[in-house]
Amino acid sequence: MKCVVRRSKQRRTLSMHLDHEGRLIVNAPAKTPVCEIEKFLEAHRGWIEGQLAKRKKMSFADGERVELMGKSYIVTAGAAKLAGETLRLPEEGREDALEKLLRTLTRKRMRSLLDEVCEKYGFSYTRLSVTSARGRWGSCSAKGHISFSFRGAFLPDALAYYLAVHELCHTRHLDHSPRFWAEVSNILPDYRALRAELKTYHWAMDCL
Repeated sequence: MKCVVRRSKQRRTLSMHLDHEGRLIVNAPAKTPVCEIEKFLEAHRGWIEGQLAKRKKMSFADGERVELMGKSYIVTAGAAKLAGETLRLPEEGREDALEKLLRTLTRKRMRSLLDEVCEKYGFSYTRLSVTSARGRWGSCSAKGHISFSFRGAFLPDALAYYLAVHELCHTRHLDHSPRFWAEVSNILPDYRALRAELKTYHWAMDCL
C-alpha cells in the first residue's frame, strides 16, 4: 500500500484516509517528525487494516450480506430490487443490474433529501443527476445542477443528508470558502465529524 504524507503549515493535528486509488493519505502539520507519523500509523494499524479489508472487491453472490443506505441486505436470486431484508439480483448480468438499481435508489433518496433541505432552509436547485463518478460523491454547477455518484447508495442516511446539505450550500457558494463552511455549519454543526466519517467510505468508490 502506498502512503502519501501531506504537510501543511495550517494543520495542527494528524489525520489520515484512504483515497479512491487505494493510497493512504496522511495529513500532518509541517514540522511533524517522521517518527511521530510512524507512531501514529502504528497506533491506527487496526483501522487501516479494516479499511483495506473493505477495499477488497465486494461480492454480490447469493448469501452475501450488503450494506445499502444504512441497512443490511442478504443477496438472493431474482429480479433486481430490495424486498424486505433481501437484495434480489438476477443470475446473469448481476453487477449491471445492481448498478441500475442503485441509480434508481440514489435518485429517489437524494431527491427526497434535497427537497427536504430546500423546504426547511430556503435553497433551490435546477436539476438532479446520478452519475458513475468515482472521484467525488457529488457536485454542483454554477446553474444549480446537482449530481451524485450512484455509489452514494452505500452510505448511511446521516452521510447522505450531509451530501445533500453540502451540495445545496454550493448553490450559494461555489467554492469551499469560510462562508461556505459557515453555511454548512448553520445546518449541521457537527459537519466536521460527518466529513471524517465520509472518508472511511472511500472503499465504496471501488465497488462496481
